Amino acid sequence: MNVLIADDDRVVTHLLASRIRAQGWKVTIAQDAMQTVMFALRTAPDVIVLDINMPGGTGTEALRKLRASTRTMQLPVVVVSGSTDPEVERAVRELGVEAFFRKPVEPDVVLAELARVDESRSTRR
Repeated sequence: MNVLIADDDRVVTHLLASRIRAQGWKVTIAQDAMQTVMFALRTAPDVIVLDINMPGGTGTEALRKLRASTRTMQLPVVVVSGSTDPEVERAVRELGVEAFFRKPVEPDVVLAELARVDESRSTRR
């Protein structure tokens, strides 16, 4: 599975990336919203782990752009955000995310969700 991690926090990305790679999955890292959209359109990952508050626009804006493209509109997205604003969670859920986790979140929780997404992908093939 190819995972795009979109987060400007290098500690978070390093921790998640190392745990995801240990599962045998490939990881690409984007550190701002524009890079996230560009990488998603170019590399067509299997799933995105998306932060909401990033430079270059918000994760919510990036998600809207991804949902507007036929290439990425069905892409599973798992949000991992420090936002405590219930409107942010509502907005991204309306855009069809797989899950919404608030930071700090245990990496095992994110890994379990990614495994669920991977299993779901496998059964659709």
